[in-house]
Amino acid sequence: MGFLEDFGYWGLFVHAFADAVIFPVPAFFLQVSLSLLHPNQAIWFATVGYIACLLGTPVGYMLGRLLGNSVLQKWLKPSALTKAENLFKKNGEAAILIGAFTPIPFKVFTILSGALHFSLWKLMVYAALGRAVKFYAVGILFYVYGRAAENMVHSYLTYAMLGVAILLAVGIYLKRRIQERPKTEPQKGKELS
Repeated sequence: MGFLEDFGYWGLFVHAFADAVIFPVPAFFLQVSLSLLHPNQAIWFATVGYIACLLGTPVGYMLGRLLGNSVLQKWLKPSALTKAENLFKKNGEAAILIGAFTPIPFKVFTILSGALHFSLWKLMVYAALGRAVKFYAVGILFYVYGRAAENMVHSYLTYAMLGVAILLAVGIYLKRRIQERPKTEPQKGKELS
C-alpha cells in the first residue's frame, strides 16, 4: 500500500479499481492515508476512488461471470449453489449496499454478483449509491476537519457506516415484506334488492 501511496491520485485510482476486481485490501485505507497527508485534496481523492471503483465494478462482475461459477461449483453442491443464487437474487440489493459500507473488500460483492447472475445494472446502481457515501464521507471529513479527522474516521466512521448499512438493510427488508403482503380483496357492494 505504501508503494501506491507514492503515486497519489494514480495510486488511489489503481487501488480502488483493483478493490472492485481482485485486490484484498480495501481502497479505504489508501484514501485515508492520502487524505491525512493532503486534507485540502480529500474531496478529489474521494472522487478518484469513487470513479475507479465504479469502473472496476463491471470488471469484477465479468470475472465472476467467467470464473466464479466454476469455482463455486467446486466449493458448493448443486443444490446449495441454487439456494445461494436464489438468496442473492432475492436479497442482493441489501448485500451490495451493506458491502459498499463495510470494510469487506468490494470485490467479494462484484464477483459474487457475476457468479450468481445478479443484474449488472442493479449492481452498478447500488454500488454507485453505497460507494459514493463511503468515499465522500471520508473525503468530506478530512476536507472539513483536516488531520483531526483521522481519529473520527478510525473511531466512529466505521461504526456509523455499519449502522447506516443495517438501517438500509432493515428498510429494504420492510419494503419487501410490505410488497409481498397479500392484497385483500375489496369488499363487495350490497346487492340491490
